[in-house]
Parts: sequence; C-alpha cells; structure tokens
Amino acid sequence: MSTLLVWREKLQRLYASYSIYILKGSQFLLGLILFGLINYNIGFMKMASSVFCTAGLAVICTFLPMVIMVIAASALILVHFYALSLPIAFVSAVIFLLMYIFYFRFTPKKAWLVLIAALAFGLKIPFVIPVAFGLMGTPVWIVPAACGVISYYMVDFVKGSAAALKSADADGIAASLAGFTKQVLGNKEMWLMIMAVVIGILVVNMVRSRAVSNAWKIASATGSVVCLVIAAAGNVALEGNISYMSIAVSAALGLVLGFVLEFLFFSVDYSRTENIQFEDDEYYYYVKAIPKVGVSAPEKQVKHITEDAGGRNTEDILLTRSLSKELGIDKEKTE
Repeated sequence: MSTLLVWREKLQRLYASYSIYILKGSQFLLGLILFGLINYNIGFMKMASSVFCTAGLAVICTFLPMVIMVIAASALILVHFYALSLPIAFVSAVIFLLMYIFYFRFTPKKAWLVLIAALAFGLKIPFVIPVAFGLMGTPVWIVPAACGVISYYMVDFVKGSAAALKSADADGIAASLAGFTKQVLGNKEMWLMIMAVVIGILVVNMVRSRAVSNAWKIASATGSVVCLVIAAAGNVALEGNISYMSIAVSAALGLVLGFVLEFLFFSVDYSRTENIQFEDDEYYYYVKAIPKVGVSAPEKQVKHITEDAGGRNTEDILLTRSLSKELGIDKEKTE
C-alpha cells in the first residue's frame, strides 16, 4: 500500500510540474477519439470522415476551450446527417439547440462532461458515468450527462436506419422525418438509460457526502448496483434489447473506477478518526475529523565523487586529512 501511495505522490508532483502539457495532451486524445468515433459510425460525407479531418479537428480543438470541441462535434454530426438527409439534419439541429439551452444554463463550464458521457455510451460502458460524476461532481452534473446520452442515441438511430433514410423518395421524406423525430424523442431505451444514469448520479453523490466510514466505497457499490437493477428491470418491463452482459460489465467497471478515484482523490485513514466537540455563544459544534493518508516520495540523493591526479577520490583524501590532523602527522607526507 505504501508503494502505491508513493506512486500517487509522484504522479501528483508530475502533474503539478507539467499540468499544461498533460491537460492539452488529454484534450487532444479526447478529440481524436471523439471525432474518430463519429466519423467511423456515421461517415456519410467522405471528405469530413477522412483521417486528416479527424486529426485536424482534434489539433484545432486542443488549443481552444472545451466548449468549442462540443460545438465542433455537433457540427460534424450535422454535416454527416446533411449528407444523408436534409430534414434529418434540421431536426437534429433543433434537438442540439434545445439541449444546449439547458446545458449552458446549468453547467456552462463543464463542456467536457457531455463528451465523456457520449463517449462512455459509445464505448459500451455507460455505468462508469454515474459513479464518476457522482463522486467527483454535484447533482447538477445530471444535465450534461443526459445531453450526452441523448446525443449518443440520436447518432445510434441514424446509424441503424441510414439505408432506409437515404432511400426515402420525395413522398417519403415527411414520413421519414416524422418517424425520426418520434423514434429519437420516444426511444424507451434512451429514457430508461437516462433515468438509470440520473438516479445513479444522485444516489452516488448522496451516499458519498454522508459522514460514514468508507463513504466513497459504499457510494460506488450502491450506484453501480442501482444502475444495474434499474437497467435490467426496465429492460424486462419494456421488452428491450439491452445486453445484460454489457450492463453487468459496465457496472463492474464503474465500481473499479470508483475505487481508483477514491485512492487518487479521497485516500483517508479511518482508523485515526477523531470526533471533536466545541461551542461558542450560539452553537455547539460536533466535528468528525479523518486524516488524509499521505506518503512523501523519497528524494534521490546523488553523491559526487571526483578523483585527483593520483587516482584517489575526494572522500579518501578528506578521510586521510582528518586522521592526519588527529594523529599530528604531517599533511604533505600523508598525501
């Protein structure tokens, strides 16, 4: 355990020294994965789905605020939708606009949360979101999480119905448009997963903030189980097609992620918990103090050894001179 704590301290020092490079590198990697997944799944416009476009967008968004990456991802999706069907692109633009109205109202500085939520669903690990958002954030984070889920399911529906939407003639455009709107807004599986994610975030955040021992571990386990139960029960009730193996693996990964986040950001020693009581003129105070676990990373000590013309190192010369002084031996003869 002490070895892990030492490595944690080293990582914190490394981040403190090179935070700007680490953040920009992570932002570039996020953009590369995000734009790559969009182009891979709905690459209807060949020019926009090229490797150069993917890498170029990732590089540009690396040096801009995260909200620009959200807008760029939305624009890229709409470009592909436009190549498939203009009405589909129009309806999608309206849905994006409505989502961003709520998003900018509640969490304007947390643009990356929308991207992380959509990526988690795209990678088939949706239940890492409730655990991560519940432990690290506030209940308001349910807004970007829900926006990310809606974005994923909208793209997923277009991907699965691309052939039918593309082959629709002029007479079938209205029917396709109505069907697309109904399918996106009335997708029972999407609303089920939104409910699971929202309830999971609230449960994890509520348990995490309780003054009980191992609150973060309990919160991670409870949130993972709650999400798993809601998704499984809803899948049975709605006769959906959600893979039970997928949601089980996702819940397990969420639990593991919760333990990792606790080790990195909330490592405490419950065995040394202290309960303190004091008062002032108006209140009595009962404080529960839990010390953090910290281990200082060992400093490397470099020993410099030089040699004189006779091949003797500095330590030997100093030792000889010290002995000579004590014994009264002539220094020049000794050397």
